[in-house]
Amino acid sequence: MSATPLSSLTRTFDPQSALRRLLVLDAVVTGVNALAYLFLSGPLGRFLGVGSGLLTGLGAFLAAYAVAVGLAASRRRPPTLGVRAVVEVNLAWAAVSCAALVLWLEPSAAGAVWTVLQALVVAGFALLQHMALRSRQLSQD
Repeated sequence: MSATPLSSLTRTFDPQSALRRLLVLDAVVTGVNALAYLFLSGPLGRFLGVGSGLLTGLGAFLAAYAVAVGLAASRRRPPTLGVRAVVEVNLAWAAVSCAALVLWLEPSAAGAVWTVLQALVVAGFALLQHMALRSRQLSQD
């Protein structure tokens, strides 16, 4: 019987590597957003229909967060508590983004779409990171 590409992927799936890759990807995406919000807050604010001060503040937070996630990813074995914190912050970010859109932000159409899309991406990171952490824990039992 010959192995399919899918079966070879599942045999070589390493939850530890997957978790680290997801954290690295999260840190990179977050860092790019942070830099854009920090250095392009004026033009992005006008395009998205939000204040440049808000984007600058979010950019500063995201820069610090990207560094923290990157540090967790740089560890040979990212700490369980740290990964859980990343998952929880990502879920909170997604929830607050949606709440802000409904309760207090009045963005442009592009800003509304951006807010929903980035919330979905961040929630996706949280879900995948949670699953990889759980797989890592199960593989060690």
